[in-house]
Amino acid sequence: MNGTVTVLDKGAVRIHSYMSPADTFHTTTQLIETPARIIAIDAQLLPAYADEAIAYAKGIGKPLDRLIVTHAHPDHYNGAARFGVPVHALAVVREQIVARGDSQLPTGLVIPVADFTPTVDLTPGTEVIDGVPFVFEAVSGGEAADELLIKLPDQGVLVAQDLVYNDVHLYLGNNDITGWQQAVDALAAESGYETVLAGHGLPTGPEVYADVRRYLADARELLGDDGDAYKKAIVDRYPAHVGPFIIDIANRSLFGASH
Repeated sequence: MNGTVTVLDKGAVRIHSYMSPADTFHTTTQLIETPARIIAIDAQLLPAYADEAIAYAKGIGKPLDRLIVTHAHPDHYNGAARFGVPVHALAVVREQIVARGDSQLPTGLVIPVADFTPTVDLTPGTEVIDGVPFVFEAVSGGEAADELLIKLPDQGVLVAQDLVYNDVHLYLGNNDITGWQQAVDALAAESGYETVLAGHGLPTGPEVYADVRRYLADARELLGDDGDAYKKAIVDRYPAHVGPFIIDIANRSLFGASH
C-alpha cells in the first residue's frame, strides 16, 4: 500500500482514515465502520489510491454502504465510481461537480463526469445508522464554495475534511480566506469533539484549529500580486508542510494561467 491507514477505536464505531501519499497532498478517505456496515467519505484524486482504500475496506469484512462526497474538488471525488455504491452529496455540491465536467488526471487520463456525479442528494440533519447518529451540516465559504461537515456526537468525532488541513499546505484557489477563518472559528467553538478528521493529513484534535488559523493569517499577510513570490514565502514559513505543488494549482485560480 502506498497510502497509510490510521485506526481509531470509538466503541460502537471504528474510524479507518486512509491517507494518500504526498504526491496527492495526503488526501484522506474516511472509512466509518459502524456495527453492520462501512460509510466511506471522499474518494481520492487518483483511482489507484481509491482502489487502495476500497481494498482495505473490503478487508474489514463489512459491506460498503455508501460514499459521501463532501465538496466539489476532484481530489475528493475522482475515484467515486470505484466504490460501486450510491454516491451521496449536498445538492449544491452535486451541481458544482456537474458544472466542472470531466476530470483530467495528471497522467492525461480523462474521467467522465458521469462516473463521479453523485446520485443521492444529502439533506442536512441527523441520520441514525446502526444506532449511531450522523449529523450532517452544510457549510458555505472557505476552502470550497460549499462543504459538508459530518459530526458523530456520541463518539466525539468531527469529520471536517477540507475545512481542516493537518501539516499540508492549504489550497487557497477559492479565494475566500475570510470565509475559511469564519468556518474554522465556528468549528473551534464546538465542544465535545476531541477527534478531528482532516481532509488532508492525519487525524488530529482541536489543536489543529489554531494551526489552520495561523496559516490563513500568514497567507493573508504574504499573498500579494505575484504567485511565485507568495509560494516561496509561504513554503519558507512552513518548510515541514507537504504538498507545495497544491499552491501551484491554487495560484492558477488566483493569478491566472501563467502560474
